[in-house]
Amino acid sequence: MRAYVPLTLPGLAEAHEAGELGPGPLRAYAVTPGLREWYLSDDIEELEYAALSRAAAASLRLIAADPAAPPRRVVIALDVADKAVTAAPGVDEAALGQVVLADAVRLSAAAAVHVDADDAEEDVAAAARAVPAAEGGDADARFTVDGAEDHELLWFGVQEIPGLLK
Repeated sequence: MRAYVPLTLPGLAEAHEAGELGPGPLRAYAVTPGLREWYLSDDIEELEYAALSRAAAASLRLIAADPAAPPRRVVIALDVADKAVTAAPGVDEAALGQVVLADAVRLSAAAAVHVDADDAEEDVAAAARAVPAAEGGDADARFTVDGAEDHELLWFGVQEIPGLLK
């Protein structure tokens, strides 16, 4: 199963240094029955993109919680055994696609790293500042947060992580 773990650049640096994501439990996003029902698609690529997008939104919340983190969303795509993943509790929209990985996962299980380009930093920084108000229902703040989603995350191989951390 493909699972998407939201991080920040400092979190990516820690994972790279340790050679693993962890310790568990790790919050991640994947194609779950709830996500399938919500997204109304049977196209696995579309569903995986939806899970990746949900992980990118979670990365934005991590950036909002850590003002020292550079404003670039980070998501690691992992290939893990189905039995390593359990659905996260919750019935609200925010929990759709959320799963839990019970144990640490070796970075060698990563299929790719997705990171914002440098030109997204201004919009991501503004979105991170707006997250609390957006989650409180402020429509203008929601518009600002959605602005970060206009930037596609770039794909990188795991071997390219050192270059991302410079």
